[in-house]
Amino acid sequence: MNPYVPLKTRLEAERLRQAAEALERVLADLSTVIRPGVTTADLENVARLALKRHGLTGILEGYDDYPSLICASVNNVAAHGLPSGHELAEGDILTVDISAERAGCKADAAWTYGVGRLGTEQRRLVRGAWKATLAGAMAARAGQRLGDIGAAITREAARAGCTVIREFTGHGIGNELHEPPVIPHVAEVGTGEPIVPGMILNIEPVLTLGSGRVTLLDDGWSYVTADGTLAAQFEVTVSVRSDRTDILTLGRHLPRLRGAAPPYG
Repeated sequence: MNPYVPLKTRLEAERLRQAAEALERVLADLSTVIRPGVTTADLENVARLALKRHGLTGILEGYDDYPSLICASVNNVAAHGLPSGHELAEGDILTVDISAERAGCKADAAWTYGVGRLGTEQRRLVRGAWKATLAGAMAARAGQRLGDIGAAITREAARAGCTVIREFTGHGIGNELHEPPVIPHVAEVGTGEPIVPGMILNIEPVLTLGSGRVTLLDDGWSYVTADGTLAAQFEVTVSVRSDRTDILTLGRHLPRLRGAAPPYG
């Protein structure tokens, strides 16, 4: 194992769980205001208020010079979309990615929402992204390897007829937003570093209906699918213990996590 991967105690994992669940509540709050006519800049304002309400401090703004509090990626924007005056329309899909901290513990999460009524292909993509993320989370077990996470994600994505974008990877999290190890979302079974108790990992595959190739826009931040197809992403934090793996982000939804659709959105 990479000797620089910081392992967490049970107390540290509990503090990270509290931060992760608080951030998930922010994402749940956003789901109540997402509708046609709302702009992504409006959602950034809502997120700012929701972070404060749930005892969190947003940390994405200024991180590596990123200019906004959230990433708001609409339709074919695969990652790092900038909030703007763009109005959401019926049938759009929107991914919101937020990073925050609570008492020094970092939290990072993303969620894809449907705007109004979605078409068949949009629903297939969103559900495929949801199930692929859960498959990756469940594969993050002590005794396995990091490549098993990517293999599970790729396998589940293929079942939905979706492609995992290789460029975007997961990461460790704790006192820093991005800690080792890097987690490939496309990988082979049995490859990569061992997964050991004490790892706290963020799993965040981006799925698309097309080739999986992406292009960076002139704004210097937004990655779009090269073929213009839709993209969707969920991001969760998992805690690896010796006897189980907990999904910290979604602890209050554990009884229905394995549903075909995400708990909200």
